[in-house]
Amino acid sequence: MIIVCPECGAKNRVPEENFFQNPSCGQCHEALITLMPIELNEQNFSNFISHSDLPILIDLWAEWCGPCKMMAPHFAQVAKLYPNVVFAKIDTEANPRLSAAFNIRSIPTLVLMNKTNEIARISGALRSTELKEWLDQQLNAQK
Repeated sequence: MIIVCPECGAKNRVPEENFFQNPSCGQCHEALITLMPIELNEQNFSNFISHSDLPILIDLWAEWCGPCKMMAPHFAQVAKLYPNVVFAKIDTEANPRLSAAFNIRSIPTLVLMNKTNEIARISGALRSTELKEWLDQQLNAQK
């Protein structure tokens, strides 16, 4: 499987049997599985989306958004439970083209992607248990 490095953006081929053995990037040697949200922006978005073999859960948020700030620790907490999903955040104010491409009308909005295909979307702040339940439901539907 291909995993894109969250630090340098290099594409890394990782055999599935080595996935849970803390693989590191062949280029920068940083961990490929961070268990924490990464920042995506207009510069690195396409590389992650088009090359990662892992599903990507994107939190589209803004600094001024109270519900976004409320959900952020829940999003980070759930990220620790899913090594097989890339958790990413996109600041809609700093990345207006991505916000427009996703047709964002309210925030926070979560979008689950498989490469360039949107699998599911939900708007509104979720607590950890709600987020985990929603994500499990979406992932199980893809099997």
